[in-house]
Amino acid sequence: MNWLTAVERLRSRREAGVLVTLIEVRGHSPREAGAKMVVSATQTWASVGGGNLEARAVEQARALLADGGSDPTTFRVSLTDKAPPEYGVQCCGGEVTVLLEPLVVRPAVALFGVGHVGLELARILARHDLDLHLVDSRPDHLADEALAVLADPVARVHPHHVPLLPELVLGELPRGTHLLVLTHDHAEDAALIDAALRVDHWGSIGLIGSSAKWARFRKKLLADGFTESDLARITTPIGLSSLEGKEPATIAVSVAAALLQAFARESAQAPARPRQAT
Repeated sequence: MNWLTAVERLRSRREAGVLVTLIEVRGHSPREAGAKMVVSATQTWASVGGGNLEARAVEQARALLADGGSDPTTFRVSLTDKAPPEYGVQCCGGEVTVLLEPLVVRPAVALFGVGHVGLELARILARHDLDLHLVDSRPDHLADEALAVLADPVARVHPHHVPLLPELVLGELPRGTHLLVLTHDHAEDAALIDAALRVDHWGSIGLIGSSAKWARFRKKLLADGFTESDLARITTPIGLSSLEGKEPATIAVSVAAALLQAFARESAQAPARPRQAT
């Protein structure tokens, strides 16, 4: 597998990795500048030259992963018989500089309901580096013409065409996805919330609506056997309480801001970043 396919695979799995690149070569080296490989916690793809050089690169990359680092770092390897043979002698005679670029796990958001609020929210989120899943039981709301406003997004946009039972899409979403339930139909909302609560690996679960709507949902969910602890996983209303307004664009800004705050909290919980290796 080539390095670019490996990067795509890690992203689709929401698995962290490191892109390793030889950025400078002096003298002789088993690979030229620009050679790349990808390292995850358990696998490697492609090669930067094998031997001591590659073993050092894998070791440094996995240390970066273990520390949760998100900043690129570099290190140098001397390929002479005088260099410490940590992983065997590699006496090509040159020296290489290696760049390690963390491939961090990007946030994933699923919008159930691409109506007035959902589309405004999608327009904002599409400008951020994340995976954006759009789900709607109304085919015309996911048509190319309807989503034309999302042209040239930064996000990876994944429309899910499900005219019936949109809750089935939950089985296709990666762990850690942030769910936002804002469909046009309260029955769909209820089915989605019920299904979402039956697994515990979501980043968050948000439900749009009034306190009266939540009171009805809450009563039904408790009657169906869910606990108060289960219901505490639902955020409703969604968005920033300090930002008022019922216009779709205002609600979308409020919800997007709350999501960005959640992403920042998740990032802050990562281990401290390592210093640059030498």
